[in-house]
Amino acid sequence: MSKAFTKENDSDDDEDVGLPALPQGTRNYMTPEGYARLRSEFMTLLDEERPKIVEIVSWAAKNGDRSENGDYLYGKKRLREIDRRLRFLTKRLDIAEVADPSLHHGNDQIYFGATVTYANARGEERTITIKGIDESDSLAGEVSWVSPIARALLKAREGDEVQLMTPGGIEKLEIIEVSYPKPKQ
Repeated sequence: MSKAFTKENDSDDDEDVGLPALPQGTRNYMTPEGYARLRSEFMTLLDEERPKIVEIVSWAAKNGDRSENGDYLYGKKRLREIDRRLRFLTKRLDIAEVADPSLHHGNDQIYFGATVTYANARGEERTITIKGIDESDSLAGEVSWVSPIARALLKAREGDEVQLMTPGGIEKLEIIEVSYPKPKQ
């Protein structure tokens, strides 16, 4: 089948699906662990996975008819995915600003990296950790520092009451506890 009739996206869109874009003019704050995780992914893709796929594509190309060669077609597609992810990681790592939350250990004010326990007006408690946009995982109770909840909590202290704008109106949250990881020695 001619390439003209296949649905391939060769655009140079480097944003990975599902990851929010970094707000214009802001820094890409990350914890040291988050930076190490992204750097590790970058190095694994570059040093291990990409060379394997290049080898497979090269071998498959030597086998003749490329239009019906599954190894070749899948390999080329996977190579584009890897290259897109490498470009994305390169951009994010280049603008990353590593902020160590353990520097605030013992502080009761909320900054990047804080683990915060708060209660809403109904008395329901929730604990979240404020992390970087590329490392936050909502299923693990981690929120991005640019999320509405994090923006409402930042700079507040234990015992303070903050207002969070929600689709249902303004919600008052009382900050119960603020903690940071202990410094590594």
